[in-house]
Amino acid sequence: MDQKPLISIITAFYNAGAYFEQTYNCVMNQTFPWFEWIIVDDGSTDDSSLRLLEKLASKDPRIKILHQNNMGPSAARNNGINAATTEYVYILDADDLEEPTSLEYNYWALMKNPKKSWSFTASTGFQEKEYLWDVRFDPEGMKTQNTLSVSALIRKQDALSVGGYTIKEEAFDEDWHFWLKLMAKGYSCVQLRNEYLHWYRILNSGRMASIHTDNQKKERNKKIISEQAAFVINPKDPIIYPITTYEEFANINESKDVESIYKEHKKIHVLFVLPWLVMGGADKFNLDLITRLDKSKFEVSIITTLERDNDWLQRFREVTPEIFNLPNFLSPNDYPEFIDYFIKSREIDILFASNSTEGYYLLPWIRKNFPHLAIVDYVHMEEWYWRNGGHARSSAIMGEIVEKTYVCNSVTRDVMIQQFHRNPESVETVHIGIDEVQFDASKVRSGILYEELGISEKRPIVLFICRLHPQKRPFLMLKIAKQVQKKIKNVAFVVIGDGSQKEELISATKTMELDNTVYFLGSKNEVRPYYKDTKVTLICSIKEGLALTAYESCAMGVPVVSADVGGQKDLIDSSVGKLIPFMLDEDKHFDSRDFSDKEINAYTDAIVEILSDEEKWKELSLNCRNRIEQKFTIKEMVQYFENEFQRLIQDETLLKQREEKSECLRKLGMLADEIYTEVLMEHEENHAESSHYYKEDLNDNIKNIINQDREILERHEKSINHQWEIQKWHEERIKRLENGTIKGIIKRVLRKVGLLQK
Repeated sequence: MDQKPLISIITAFYNAGAYFEQTYNCVMNQTFPWFEWIIVDDGSTDDSSLRLLEKLASKDPRIKILHQNNMGPSAARNNGINAATTEYVYILDADDLEEPTSLEYNYWALMKNPKKSWSFTASTGFQEKEYLWDVRFDPEGMKTQNTLSVSALIRKQDALSVGGYTIKEEAFDEDWHFWLKLMAKGYSCVQLRNEYLHWYRILNSGRMASIHTDNQKKERNKKIISEQAAFVINPKDPIIYPITTYEEFANINESKDVESIYKEHKKIHVLFVLPWLVMGGADKFNLDLITRLDKSKFEVSIITTLERDNDWLQRFREVTPEIFNLPNFLSPNDYPEFIDYFIKSREIDILFASNSTEGYYLLPWIRKNFPHLAIVDYVHMEEWYWRNGGHARSSAIMGEIVEKTYVCNSVTRDVMIQQFHRNPESVETVHIGIDEVQFDASKVRSGILYEELGISEKRPIVLFICRLHPQKRPFLMLKIAKQVQKKIKNVAFVVIGDGSQKEELISATKTMELDNTVYFLGSKNEVRPYYKDTKVTLICSIKEGLALTAYESCAMGVPVVSADVGGQKDLIDSSVGKLIPFMLDEDKHFDSRDFSDKEINAYTDAIVEILSDEEKWKELSLNCRNRIEQKFTIKEMVQYFENEFQRLIQDETLLKQREEKSECLRKLGMLADEIYTEVLMEHEENHAESSHYYKEDLNDNIKNIINQDREILERHEKSINHQWEIQKWHEERIKRLENGTIKGIIKRVLRKVGLLQK
């Protein structure tokens, strides 16, 4: 409470008691606590509103109340800006709301762009009208249409230099007019897209409503705006996040003078560094673990490093407000500084990395700077078709930095030890597990899937539930369906999931005359009813760790026919289904559409055998459920990690080893910094984790390539072959970088100081 504020929140208040407590709660729940809140009472006449204002303001010394005669919101905002003691002011109406991370996102975005004057995010309209607003900012278009909300973080001096908000006797679009004044003077902004952090309350009875419904007021407003817009000549372009460009070989900066946001450090603070928050098995593991950690003992934060729509963001927000999607407000050059700041301000005890390339290659720099921080990671599988091992390779390269690597299956553990030469004691198998209480077939009504399909309940169903991506081999599924249908005429294959190959699959289904056999139902948040009506779950992937689908299916008592890849054998055997040998070369045949009759027939025979013998099916179903209850529950997984996290911060031997490795890395000077910079360049060139998808802007109707994702590049065979030639070349370059520069040097230094045996 006695720390110097960095942001001044400015709120004009006039008889705003109806919703002000909600606004108050949003401000108090900001993850960025270094603010002062200047509330300017604009001559309120409602005693209950004033009593509420005084009551809430008395709870926190960061709140200051100013009083003025009724002069309107522009005058109130100007008085608040003049009274602000900070460089940045955030304009917030008394009935609007903010997501907890709003101030922190905007502060960093504006601070890292010193030539820009204000920062704003996407917004949500709510109450009497509802919408999502994330229109790309167009400076020229701003002359005729207001695409900005009133709330933004503004440089105080820039606001003062244009005279603040214009004051007039009657209401008009003061905020729009203010933005035009800034633009006319050559100022520009930072826009944070994909982040709906501001909530704009729409009231038809509000002060501003009449200026857009009353024709006379509408014309007056239009005249005022057009007169100011005429002064906006050659407006400067904004900076719009996410951005894909960055400065090559930029120096990595540490954050300075960072205070902790906590008064006391009573819990274990865990930072999860992840690629994204989307639907998938790896993300379900992250969500389950983060959700179920005992919050009386653990404080959880999340940082993501790849641009995505993050369709599971709300699920994670239910667990923690501390979620920062770095691409949406920072350049990759600035990731290290923000993570450094975050570790300091949150007093992080444990960094838990998984599937984030940027996260992995920052670990040496993080270890150098934070000798007391425990660093662990989780690997779901090795991927030979990508970077000769995928994230398992990254984990191996950082094996001297990561204190413990957890893997989801025994096969991946063997790979880490035998092929990547990790110390066996540093790699532990921790199965993901499933919530056996939630996934209990006895609690789900049967027949829902049949009702949705409109087919007879006498038809046996084979479920194919996954992302429709080359890794899952959905075209092999069609070949299997064709063969099974020849032997069981009324069989139905149900596909749950979306992905880059969906349209091709639907087209191929028609070509193969499987329209009445294979049904596509898209992605589903609730999958239990689909397992309930299913007889067999099919998994024919080219690669898996240990598929979430296998866990869910077994928990629901549904036998699984699966490719014998990854760690599937940890769960699937002849007592719960059937494992089918993988008969292609993973590296050479990624997204191949040609499958041997031997492989197709193996899957077909296994499925037909289970569907044709009801007693056999009942036995397998019972075994499935029993196996989950005995060994693969989510409760066991979470308990393991809680014990591990406590061990990591309490073990004095581990602490000493961290300090010694940190000292070794400091002796290497800039090497740890340069590792991240080099990998950023390689990562950009070979498009290893980037997304190649198009987003169509509703205003200019231009499709922008955001990043290039192998899901699209590998859609056509010709593109695949070309991509592999390029990727192989880059893999060789990055392999030389890793083996020659990073791993070798770190090992030599550790051996020199006696921390690693030859």
